[in-house]
Formats: sequence, C-alpha cells, structure tokens
Amino acid sequence: MAVLEGLKPEKVFRYFEEICQIPHGSGNTKELSDWLAAFAKERNLECYQDELNNIIIIKEASPGYEDSEPVIIQGHMDMVCDKTADCTKDMTKEGLDLVIDGDIISAKGTTLGGDDGVAVAFMLAILDDDALNHPRVETVFTVDEETGLYGAEAIDVSPLKGKRFINLDSEDEGILTVGCAGGVTAIASFPIHRESYEGQAFQLELSGFIGGHSGTEIIRGQENAIKVIGRLLYELQEQAAARIVTINGGVADNVIPVSASALIVSPEGEKVKALCDEYCAIFKHEFKMDPDFQMSLCETETDVLPFDAATSQKVLAYLCGTPNGIEKMTVGIDGLPQTSLSLGILRTEENTVDYTFCIRSAVDSECEMLARRLENQAKALGGTVRREGPYPGWEYAADSPLRDLVCRVYHEQTGKDMVIEAIHAGLECGFFAGKMPGLDCVSIGPDVRDVHTPNETLSISSVQRTWNLVSEVLAQMK
Repeated sequence: MAVLEGLKPEKVFRYFEEICQIPHGSGNTKELSDWLAAFAKERNLECYQDELNNIIIIKEASPGYEDSEPVIIQGHMDMVCDKTADCTKDMTKEGLDLVIDGDIISAKGTTLGGDDGVAVAFMLAILDDDALNHPRVETVFTVDEETGLYGAEAIDVSPLKGKRFINLDSEDEGILTVGCAGGVTAIASFPIHRESYEGQAFQLELSGFIGGHSGTEIIRGQENAIKVIGRLLYELQEQAAARIVTINGGVADNVIPVSASALIVSPEGEKVKALCDEYCAIFKHEFKMDPDFQMSLCETETDVLPFDAATSQKVLAYLCGTPNGIEKMTVGIDGLPQTSLSLGILRTEENTVDYTFCIRSAVDSECEMLARRLENQAKALGGTVRREGPYPGWEYAADSPLRDLVCRVYHEQTGKDMVIEAIHAGLECGFFAGKMPGLDCVSIGPDVRDVHTPNETLSISSVQRTWNLVSEVLAQMK
C-alpha cells in the first residue's frame, strides 16, 4: 500500500509519491525525464524533450475553452539531495522513504524534494484529469534549477504559445510572488602544495547546524558550518601549528551548509584537543540559532601529506576573510534582503581547494561588486575565481491580469487577501520572461518548510487548498 494512498487530491499525491521513488537530484534527472516523456506518450499528448532532459507537455483546451489564451504552468524536476549523518541511503540510486505525521509529509533521513516535486505532481494531475476545465495548458518541467537554473536558461520556448505563466516553485501558501533577485555562482580555486610534516592526525567534524535555503532563509541569521570550521582551523593553525590535509563542507551552492569536516596534522596534539574543547563551548554559547550544534575530534592516521605552511595560510585567510550573509536590505520593503552572499560548498580536490559561492541581488551592480570582491581577494592570495550560471532577476510588473485573477480567486475561496511580494531567491520566471517578452508571470505553491535540509516537510492541507486555487484559476481563464 502506498504511503500517501487515500490523500486528496488523489492524483496529486499519487504522482508525488511515484516521482519520489525515482532518484532526481540535480544532474541526475534522465530517469525522471524519460518517465515524464512516457507519461505523455501513453496519453497521446504533445511532448518535447531536449538533450538536457527538459520536458514540455501540452494538453489542448477542454470543450468551451478553445478560444481562450493558453496558459504555461512550470516547475523544476530536480531536487537538492541531502541526508542526516546516520542515513545510509544512496540518493543517486534509491527512492525516498515517505512519512506522514498528522498534516505533514516528510522523508526519513533525507530531503523530501517538495521543492519542487509538488509542482511536477500538480502538472501531472492537470494533464491526467479530463474533468478539469482549462484553456490549452503548456506544462514545462525544467532541470538543474537548484544548481543554477540551467534548464530554464537553455530550454527552447518555441513550442509555447501562452502569454500567461504560472510558476509552482513558491513555498508559502497565501503568498503570491511577483518578482525575484538575480544572481551568479562564483567558484574560487587555490592551488595546493603539500610537504612532509610531523605530528598527530585528527579528524574534525562540525554538524547540527540548521542550514536552509540561502535565498529565502538567510534572513534568519543561522551559522554557516564552513565559515565556522574556518574560524576554528585558523585558531588551531595559529596556536597549535596545525596543517590542513583536507577540508570539506556543504552540498549545494544555494544551501547554507549544515556540516563541515577537516583532516589536520599538528605536532601539539594536546593543545589541539584543549582548543577544540574551548571553542566548542564558545560556539555553543554564541550559536543561538543553531542549538543542535556538535563538534567531534578523533585521532586518526593518514598517508596524505598536509598542505605546506603557505597553502594552509592562504586557504584559511580566504575562508575567514571573504564576506558571507546579508550585505544590504531592501529599502522600503521590510524583511527583504537586497544583496547577499553564501559560501555553499568547500571541496579539497586533487590539486586545488575550491570554494563555491552563491551571490544574489536585486541590483545588478551590487551583484557585480560582490563578485569582484571575491575575485580581488583571491587574486591577492594567489587564487582565481570563475563565474558560472548567471541568471536574471524578474522585475515586478505594474499591470498583471493574471496576478489580479489569482488574487480574486484566492479571496473568493478563503475570504483573505493574498500577500503579494518579491523574494530574494532566484526563480526561473526571470529566464522565461526574458525569452518571451510580455509574459504575465506569477509564482505560487503550498507550504513547504525547511527546504534543502533533511527536515523538509510538505503540508497536506496546504496542497489541497493550493490545488483548489490552481484548478479554479484555470476554470476562470475562459
């Protein structure tokens, strides 16, 4: 028996559970893309699949809606794959273990992928329901949104005729998103030079940070595990002559890291232990937003030579010296960051240490300013920075009939006014609006909490209400 069997709307939850059994992390969407193509073929629906695995599936208008303007409905099929330290699941090959607790759906030990699996489920339910009233529906399933909106950037929109665009990648019911920040990924690299160095090897682990989405949740002020381990390693280097062998942390550039680790060598082992105890107490006192923070230090052995002194100093100088967090808040909109930077990934590769930053801003010049700060700091220390995946912002439109329609239907169904806002996170609407001038865009979705973390949840009742909203909006597009 399926875990979600019996939940309403039945088709939404059935398809959500089905896609949860297909691994679909960013960069691993081929199987799900082929499954969607087969879904379209079985129902004789017009379908386009590109080399990146983006999918467009088109369903013609229901009777009486043939003369209505088409509508585009869009979401991304990839998810962030993260798991708890004790979870042994291989998320590249295995499906998720869904759990229901009251009104909440989660996945045991892993991220749920409600961001944005719920959009995929909504679109499949629309395509598979002949009782719905709607104009021509053009559903767009993009890939690799979580790693840089690459699917939306590359997709060919020529099959699309609609000028109304509903993105289903928002995570707060009752909030209508009408604009978003742009951004870019910046990857700094430093060459590694190693040398023999006598001392005891230690494995250092930091975990238990709450993490979260580096756009929507950076406002909370939680700690970044990579930056914290950098702070600690700097003290171990200065006070106990520690050298780094490897340093790693984070899972994606747009996720605030929940853990970080380092393998180090020091000739002053007892001092290393004492400093780690001291800073563990300091961190637990400081980290009010991260009460589950934990540190572990274990003696170990390694055959790998540590960094030489210059490499260790440069790697830590860059790690500790680069900005992180909110740089500026938006004037006139309470609680909305304007410009921010988050160090999402740190990796020790064979010959380099690589830092991956997510830069976001509603102001292009400020985004450029932050990228140049990273580049200048890296250059001064002997490193380099390359930029990847720049994406445009989505500007608020003063006139939006689609926005007015969604707000009216929401009020009719709930008696409440929908909250209209712009967000600091990136949405694919920016790419589609740039490719299709005059596109009328909105973004909505049910309540999804703690996205990009193993604590991610999806509200059952919110899915039900959002489905009713989307269904009625389509029905009123006649």
